[in-house]
Amino acid sequence: MANFVRYLKSNYKDMDAHLATYYADDGAHPDMRTYLYGPLARYAANGGKRHRPLIALLACEAVGGDPRLALRAAAAVEHFHTAALIHDDIEDGALTRRGEPCLHVAEGEALAINAGDLALSLVTGSVVDDPLLEPALKIRVLSELVDMTTRTIEGQALDIGWARDERFDLTVEDYLTMATHKTAHYSGATPLAIGAIIGGANDETVEALRSFGLAVGLAFQIQDDLINLVGDDTSKDFRIDITEGKRTLMAVHALTHARDARRLLEILASATSEPAILDEAVTIMEEAGSLDYARDYATELVIEAKAALDVALPDALPGSSKTSAKASKPKALLLSMADFFIERRA
Repeated sequence: MANFVRYLKSNYKDMDAHLATYYADDGAHPDMRTYLYGPLARYAANGGKRHRPLIALLACEAVGGDPRLALRAAAAVEHFHTAALIHDDIEDGALTRRGEPCLHVAEGEALAINAGDLALSLVTGSVVDDPLLEPALKIRVLSELVDMTTRTIEGQALDIGWARDERFDLTVEDYLTMATHKTAHYSGATPLAIGAIIGGANDETVEALRSFGLAVGLAFQIQDDLINLVGDDTSKDFRIDITEGKRTLMAVHALTHARDARRLLEILASATSEPAILDEAVTIMEEAGSLDYARDYATELVIEAKAALDVALPDALPGSSKTSAKASKPKALLLSMADFFIERRA
């Protein structure tokens, strides 16, 4: 975990600087900076650890490629992340994102939707305008990005639809389908697959990295949901998943296994933000073993994913009979990433 954390800290500023170049345009009128490029640039700058684009670069390097060739494709994944967050905040009626007002709160819903649309256009534009990739490779990368976008939208449809229809008659398998589509593809699977494709990996290696990304991406979402319940209690978003009635793995499991499942259902449906009632909901989940169940599920995902990747991704580059530091270092960082996804606390 520590190795991957150091990697993120060492590289996220360079990624931030690259991403900022996409928002430097002032458009054909000065007010385009005021109403579009400026607000989107400020929102995107509050972007967290940038793990999604950075793991795309890692995957490219791990298969023996030049990560510089994957830079714009990696940025495309982050543009999608920006767009998804803007639109997700509107759909959820959220107020803050990483301690700052959501874009629709700061700029109004209409301008926020429009800014999110621009971020979506950059997903394809970043690749189409890439001077370093051959046309056939661009098409393959774009196909990956289109599939990633579709899978994420499908997962979001389940999440929103279940909330609209007040659906709590869900199974663990239902949750896993939703979370895999909504998060795991764009937070793990597609960045790794794109990096490997640009790095020149064969299909078998690409699919091994994709499978690894799906598993650890799902673990990432489970851990994210756990952090919301038992993480930093000073965060403005602490336990907001209960207030919003989110169908998390813990909630779905507890509604099936808790002795007080009916009371938990009442709380999840009430939209309460009262701390004592939120405490009560977490206690019900804890007593049902749901928090431990989620932790164990995420841990097992990571253990199995690491073992499979260790076999599928060679320590030596093609044509070399010796262990290559060039290949083994990024591979070690990817394995460290899996631990980071389930051990982080915020």
